Amino acid sequence: MGDITKTVSKLKSKFKSSDPFFIANKLNIITIHEDLGNTLGYYSKHFRTKFIHINGKVSEKCGYFVCAHELGHALLHNESNTPFLKRNTFFSTEKIELEANFSAMHLLFSSVQKGITYCEFKEYGIP
Repeated sequence: MGDITKTVSKLKSKFKSSDPFFIANKLNIITIHEDLGNTLGYYSKHFRTKFIHINGKVSEKCGYFVCAHELGHALLHNESNTPFLKRNTFFSTEKIELEANFSAMHLLFSSVQKGITYCEFKEYGIP
């Protein structure tokens, strides 16, 4: 997870921000709010254009975490299609999802090295 910490720290330093929407915009990743049913969000790439899809029904704060999580996929797994893998293969996406969560937490929470509390995490409305 050290590489993830370095990647996220470099982004925060480069853009002087921990706002996932701002960083995605600077990286030319298009964010779209749309009705996704029970899905919080997902990352996709069509040709060379990257997209972060966020469920328009989630709270603003939850949307920040979803955006940060999907930004993690864009940075760490930009060629992976986890919805496809889950639907059509026996490939476990658990490691990919854990890495995206770790990158999101490192981006949004300044105290990740010390540990965050369950309450801090739940503030973002993540089920």
